[in-house]
Amino acid sequence: MFLGQYTHSLDGKGRLIVPARFREDIQGSIYLTQGFDENLRMLPEETFQSIYNRVTEMSSTDPTARQLRRLIFSSAQKVDLDNNGRILVPKYLREVANLASEAIIVGVGESIEIWSPDAWEKQNLILQDADANAKRFAALDV
Repeated sequence: MFLGQYTHSLDGKGRLIVPARFREDIQGSIYLTQGFDENLRMLPEETFQSIYNRVTEMSSTDPTARQLRRLIFSSAQKVDLDNNGRILVPKYLREVANLASEAIIVGVGESIEIWSPDAWEKQNLILQDADANAKRFAALDV
C-alpha cells in the first residue's frame, strides 16, 4: 500500500528517485503511464495487469473504451529501478505531466502518482476544501 507524499528532484536525464518506503512495496516490474489529472501513474506489475485485464475486456466497439485504451496503453512504459532506487521517466511522459526539475510523488493506495509541483498545488487546494469534500464524497459512502 502506497501512502504519503514526497518531493524529489529529476536529474538532467529525467531520472527520478522512488521513495524508499514505496520501493519496499514494489515487487517485480513497474509501469509508468499517463494519469487522468495532468499527472503520471506508477503501477506495480500486479496492479497494471489487473487494469490491463479490465480494460481489454471492454468492447472495442465502445468509443469511450477505445479512448481509455489509447490513454493508458499508448503512454505506458515498463520501467526498472536502478541501483540507486531511480526510474527513468521518458521525455514524452515528462512533457505530459509538465515535469522539469522537481516532482511530487504521492501514494494513492494501490498506485503512485507523480505530479509537477504546480499541478499538485492546484490539486491540493481542491482537496483542502472541507465543504466541497463533504458534498463531493458523500455518495461514495466512506
